[in-house]
Amino acid sequence: MFKPLCRMLSAAFSALVCLPALAQSPLPAAVNTDPMGTQTIVLPVPANAKLPSIFFIGDSTVRNGRDDDGQGKGEEGQWGWGNPIAAHLDRSRVNVVNRAIGGLSSRTYLTGGHWARTAALIQRGDTVLIQFGHNDSSAINDNSRARGTIKGIGPESQDIDNLLTQQKETVYSYGAYLRRYVAEIRALGATPIICSPIPRKRWDAEGRTVRATDNYAGWAAEVARQEKVGFIDLNARVAEQYDALGRDAVMKLFPQVTPDESVHTNWAGASLNARTVIAGLKALAALPAEFYARQDERPVVDASRVAKEAPRDAKLPALFVVGDSTVRSGGQNGAYGWGERLAPYLDPQRINLVNHAIGGRSSRTFLTEGRWDTVLSQLRAGDFVLIQFGHNDGGRIGDPAMKGRASGPGIGPETVEDTKADGSREAVHTFGWYLARYIADARAKGASVVILSPVPHKDRWQSDRGRDFETFASWGQQAALAGGAQFIDLTMLISDAYRLIGEDKVNTFFSDQRTHTNQEGAAFNAAQVVEGLKRLPGAPFAPFLSAPSPGADAKRP
Repeated sequence: MFKPLCRMLSAAFSALVCLPALAQSPLPAAVNTDPMGTQTIVLPVPANAKLPSIFFIGDSTVRNGRDDDGQGKGEEGQWGWGNPIAAHLDRSRVNVVNRAIGGLSSRTYLTGGHWARTAALIQRGDTVLIQFGHNDSSAINDNSRARGTIKGIGPESQDIDNLLTQQKETVYSYGAYLRRYVAEIRALGATPIICSPIPRKRWDAEGRTVRATDNYAGWAAEVARQEKVGFIDLNARVAEQYDALGRDAVMKLFPQVTPDESVHTNWAGASLNARTVIAGLKALAALPAEFYARQDERPVVDASRVAKEAPRDAKLPALFVVGDSTVRSGGQNGAYGWGERLAPYLDPQRINLVNHAIGGRSSRTFLTEGRWDTVLSQLRAGDFVLIQFGHNDGGRIGDPAMKGRASGPGIGPETVEDTKADGSREAVHTFGWYLARYIADARAKGASVVILSPVPHKDRWQSDRGRDFETFASWGQQAALAGGAQFIDLTMLISDAYRLIGEDKVNTFFSDQRTHTNQEGAAFNAAQVVEGLKRLPGAPFAPFLSAPSPGADAKRP
């Protein structure tokens, strides 16, 4: 039975709460290793001590590995939902602190000392999301992980000589450990929220996603009900979405490099789970409205409101610009793209500037909407085309949230069939295939093509967070090399320039949370585009470039 341990809460609570005495080994070092001991994992701490924090504690379905590279496989590797959820929260108002660790259970997160170190960071007014269960069904006592808990939420306990730690330990039920976290979070003046574990990639005889209602998801719900804390039923909510998507689509939410993987999602799956957590938090009214990021909905701009452009002087060569809203936004919601700030750098007596970029388009939809045909109709021998896509090409093909824009990953010839809302079907090609099409078509007209990688997000240019758009930059470079075009890694040109001026200044360049630049930011990025053009082999743009005219708003660091 439980061995009671009464802990006095703070004077503000003026109450006693009795908790089970859970044996703990001495606290390990502040830097953790993963359960297999193969890599060092440094858990984050609140970035700004003056702000409230939202903490996540859990297993690898919340934070996987180092939480920054999909185990070296990028978006197709394994990701927990605690990473993509950060984009949904305004980190100028709340710290997002993902303290989950892969391979742990509700028991070993506590007994390993990880909870003690996390609890030391929690302040009054913070929020803590708890999601365990995937590893709680493991063996209670073995010499590999010894992480299992007693099934259920009752008062049962089991005394063991832990074969892994070589220490005596009393093991409790899954529910008892959840109650411990809830009580201690409350004692710290913070708000606990229990999440049921995400569902596995498994289907029942009727073809529905298997729920864990009769075990860990159900037990988590019952503890939340008994303790009167917020509850997000991730297991049920995600399963409902899986059923709506269908088995083939769900398979693509898990790493394709390991087809048998049924627990850990890839980036697309983690993003779906993160959106589900956010929806749950909003339903609970768990966070102030201002904590949520002003969502970049990446709107599909109404083409009827975008002025059509054509070469101004038929006697001169033309520089055509093709891309999305980061290239041309036209002032919508204060946003401008770098293509709208190129003019000061070009000699209008020597070259036309024709900006065909339009917001909300991807490499795929710029072609399928017939926009590329318009460019081709104006293109002549001796012209140039700058092409930048990627911001709208990500995501899962067929996901309504992607608005029919997602292209396939890679540069190969493979296609994915996408069934539209009207029942029509489209063979969707890879990102590299679309770029290769543009390059081949333009070169057939006698024009020169430059592929540019996407401008970086506001929160992804810092060197300690890994480079932004790594895969799209690689695919763009490969397509350019294969097709006889030139390539500018604009992502890194701008990132390097951002580092020279510092984060405080960079933050003033954006009109929204993380994607679109204002006039000053667009001018700054245009300067980096020009720098990239100057560095191209053979200096093809040298005859057309000029210094910015006096008073022009294009600036360089």
